Amino acid sequence: MNSNAMPTESGSRRNAYRGRFAPSPTGPLHFGSLVAAFGSFLRARSLQGEWLLRIEDIDGPREVPGAAAAQMETLKRFGLHWDGEVMVQSRRGAAYEAALQALRECGALFPCRCSRTQLAERGGLHHGRCAGDGHGSEALRVLAPDETIGFTDVIRGHYEQNLAREVGDFVVRRADGLYAYQLAVVVDDAAQGITEIVRGADLLDSTPRQIHLQRLLGLPHPAYAHLPLALDAQGRKLGKSQMAIALDDDDPVPALRAAWRFLGQDETALPRVEAQVERVVAAAVAAFDPRAIPAQDRAIAANNG
Repeated sequence: MNSNAMPTESGSRRNAYRGRFAPSPTGPLHFGSLVAAFGSFLRARSLQGEWLLRIEDIDGPREVPGAAAAQMETLKRFGLHWDGEVMVQSRRGAAYEAALQALRECGALFPCRCSRTQLAERGGLHHGRCAGDGHGSEALRVLAPDETIGFTDVIRGHYEQNLAREVGDFVVRRADGLYAYQLAVVVDDAAQGITEIVRGADLLDSTPRQIHLQRLLGLPHPAYAHLPLALDAQGRKLGKSQMAIALDDDDPVPALRAAWRFLGQDETALPRVEAQVERVVAAAVAAFDPRAIPAQDRAIAANNG
């Protein structure tokens, strides 16, 4: 373990399964959000584990006022009830600063004032100490090692990436002073004692960066399971598509059934269409089979079903 290991806030809680759902409050939850929430919930509950909620609101300019409260209400209406207090990233600045200091002390962190033009001239990848001209705001980057970092995903199988060649030195605090996702998610997953991260496959290629930060900070390595993405007819992630229609809080069962099918599960295991939400969710937990989850992203129909 790194001598600058960050302390976790979970200590003795690490024996049991702990999962989480971590939406950004940029708008209402849509079908793609439901797949991620339902998939992570089912995995945790089927293993008699805890399911935590975290609001990832560190990108203030993108936040929609009231979105976090609306997302939590949607989860409740869909029968997806979380354990414990909700973690809110915008209140976690001290923890992120402590992580940055630990990265400084182990020599992995450096300031960067490189412009987008300068990065484009180098193929978009940053290598080595900052080559900027000293003007403008300063970001903080972590040196990317020239080594292959791999892991075995529960759904996708083996995945590996050479950070130096494929990603380059990556930002952990932006030039505008906001903390980067890669840093915050690593610090917060450790603080919440998350044992397995179940999330969308759009974050698969972020995982080696997060493993690298875990190593530098001396934090535990959770397991990973990356769910298939819901795509529109043009192959775009649903969250970036006009098909990303807000979920209907007043009629949750059809969307739950559609998400269940999307996750490759046996539709006959669920009660009839008119059943109450809690019965549908309980049946889904009892019948959930993670081995049936497709390893490939999937297009959905215009009605999200």
